[in-house]
Amino acid sequence: MRIFLRELTKSIIVGTAIFIVFLGIYYVSGKFDDGLSLSRLWKEYYENMIFAIIIYMANAYLFIYYFRRFGRNVYGFKRLAICISGNVMISLAAIFVARAILFVGIYQRAFDEFISNEKLSYYYYSLLVALVVSAIFYAFFYIKYKQENRVKEQKIIARTASARFDALKNQLDPHFLFNSLNVLTSLIEEDPNAAQKFTTSLSKVYRYVLEQKNKDLVSVDEELNFARTYVRLLKMRFEDSLDFEIPEKASDSEAKIVPLSLQLLLENAVKHNVVTTSKPLHLKVFEENGMLVVRNNIQEKQVVKKSSGVGLQNIRQRYSILTDREMQISNSGGVFSVRLPMLSQQVSVMETQEDHIEEKRYLKAKEKVEAIKGFYGNLIAYCAVIPFLWWLNFRTTDFLWAFFPTIGWGFGLTMHGMEAFGYNPLWGKRWEERKIKELMEKDDF
Repeated sequence: MRIFLRELTKSIIVGTAIFIVFLGIYYVSGKFDDGLSLSRLWKEYYENMIFAIIIYMANAYLFIYYFRRFGRNVYGFKRLAICISGNVMISLAAIFVARAILFVGIYQRAFDEFISNEKLSYYYYSLLVALVVSAIFYAFFYIKYKQENRVKEQKIIARTASARFDALKNQLDPHFLFNSLNVLTSLIEEDPNAAQKFTTSLSKVYRYVLEQKNKDLVSVDEELNFARTYVRLLKMRFEDSLDFEIPEKASDSEAKIVPLSLQLLLENAVKHNVVTTSKPLHLKVFEENGMLVVRNNIQEKQVVKKSSGVGLQNIRQRYSILTDREMQISNSGGVFSVRLPMLSQQVSVMETQEDHIEEKRYLKAKEKVEAIKGFYGNLIAYCAVIPFLWWLNFRTTDFLWAFFPTIGWGFGLTMHGMEAFGYNPLWGKRWEERKIKELMEKDDF
């Protein structure tokens, strides 16, 4: 019943629009040169509405059947040809029914007489109008179909990026733990007491890893503090063979970087370079032109497995998801350096969901208020101008020309009001936004 009432309302709207268009065509072509009375206008209107409602309802239910059976595959060439053929047949049948109701039911002609006088030429114009309206509906649903596909693609991209980001963050656990256990294994052989202290400190460091790995961004100050703790942990093994310089705080307390990036770079430096008393490794962390630079002297180990690049690739990929600014790597003059972009809250793309929703709600509310204001302005103008036109019409001629602006402007005003208050089921922008939101919220879409 709900579908029937909805489609019936649409049929009345579409029928009225068609009537107004044809009324203008008939007026320009001179069909009403002998005058247009209210009774004649009403006769033209209800005859038009009989055809419009029956033809529209028949095609509407055919559309519903098509989309329930074929879904979005209805836009394949063969199925579309079948559907259009069905629209032609159902429209011809609907036109016949409408003519029978009009001439047999209302004008009381005998059914035999009605059948004997029927000609195919009587169906041309009505069929043409029906096919044009059907084509508009096919185009409308095709645009809707493409729009839903775009929403679906964006949702898949968002989910893929989220899954990819989670996978990158989850690489940190085995990567960090594997390298830390290697250090611990070496330390057990060299100094069991230091290994015991290393194990205690490692548990504290690993707690930080577990806390921070699920964050998208952390403050530079947090990372610097953790880096100092981590390097001190390394110095328990290497002692004077490792020299480091890490600032206490960042120049911008709001600056952000991806979590555990410093730890990955520092452990890579130790892993791939010789660290001995005769060849100490110098690590330096500093700021330069909005970048956090991690630098170390190069003294590569002679016997070492070829680097897989997991650490650097992990950092690079996480930055690529979060921002357009790229991590920079330099290897020249016996110095290896990595420059990490420091992201401020203004340039970071990691906007909180609450702020985004609040901003969208404000913009939508502002847009709706503007639309309602525009509608009220249109309504006031209509109420002021139309009575004047009717007064002028009655004072000048018997031809009811004021009917055209009254109906035409009134129809436009109705559409304006329905769109402003979000009631337009066919063309309204609010309907489009609600449909997009509905599709985005579906887990199976």
